[in-house]
Amino acid sequence: MFTVHTAKALPGQQSPQPRQHARSGTPTTQAQANSKDFMKSTWRRQNRSEWTIYHWLFEIVGVHPTYLDNEIPVHQKEEKVPHMHEWSLHRWIILHAFVPIILQHLYVTWTGRNFTAWQAAFFYSAALQIISIHEFYILRRISHQTGFLDGDVHERDGCPMSGVICTVFLSYYVSQVPADMGWLWLPLEAGLYGIVLDFWFYSYHRLMHEVASLWKYHRTHHLTKHPNPLLTLYADTEQEFSILSASHSSYLVFAELVGHSGLRLYLPIPNTLNPLLCWFNCELIIEDHDLHHRKGWKSSGNYGKQTRLWDRIFGTCKDRIECRDDNIDWENTITMPLL
Repeated sequence: MFTVHTAKALPGQQSPQPRQHARSGTPTTQAQANSKDFMKSTWRRQNRSEWTIYHWLFEIVGVHPTYLDNEIPVHQKEEKVPHMHEWSLHRWIILHAFVPIILQHLYVTWTGRNFTAWQAAFFYSAALQIISIHEFYILRRISHQTGFLDGDVHERDGCPMSGVICTVFLSYYVSQVPADMGWLWLPLEAGLYGIVLDFWFYSYHRLMHEVASLWKYHRTHHLTKHPNPLLTLYADTEQEFSILSASHSSYLVFAELVGHSGLRLYLPIPNTLNPLLCWFNCELIIEDHDLHHRKGWKSSGNYGKQTRLWDRIFGTCKDRIECRDDNIDWENTITMPLL
């Protein structure tokens, strides 16, 4: 699980502070007119002598959403959209998720004892951060190949400063070593886990939009209309504590980052039960959550983050624009690279 801490805007970056109507929490007309500037970031081109430690942290870790001087292709909405095979996503997630598990197994085999809860928390938190950063690098490379959704209208937003702390405690058992896991049932459990958790997220997410007293805790996340993976973490303090209650697996973390990438790519959010979800037109793709940000404010749709099952059941699906079935180039396939 993670808790997210947002900080003030970096020098050279405008603070996202649109004025609100007192009752509704929606921005005024002037704020809406300037909405493209809320998330604009210019500090990467400033004199580095003006950078703070946070600027240097971004630079050293290299988690910028795009390469600064590399061209990003821009496509009109009627142009065909390439697609990515879901099997390459499962391959990427499973192989990366198993690396820390194998390392723990080797530790148990070598020492004859298991991690303590604190050791597991530190180890898996560090592993999750490394894997997430690696995913971020790959998504950035792909973005310069595919471009972004709605790229003919607006570039991707910049990045306010955020930090992440991960914990593991609620799901860890000292008495259970990796070899004791129920491997046979793992694919079914992983798929059901995403669907069941998505019902909780759908309910919580929709309430945050539709209940006036809760919207104020979620509105900061919606200051971006064209998010990038780092803006997954951009939220108000109160919302951070609700995120802490959700247990994140490798599939969920992958979905969170890719779901905010805005890649102009037909990429289904990986779920082991997606063949069944696709039968009922309930699979989730990148454009679905992108439209949630772009076309919605306090009133929105596409509230699910793992599937469209609950949006389909409760009638809150938004129509796709660029990734309609008749606008997908099924011959143009992109594979998720491992490295």
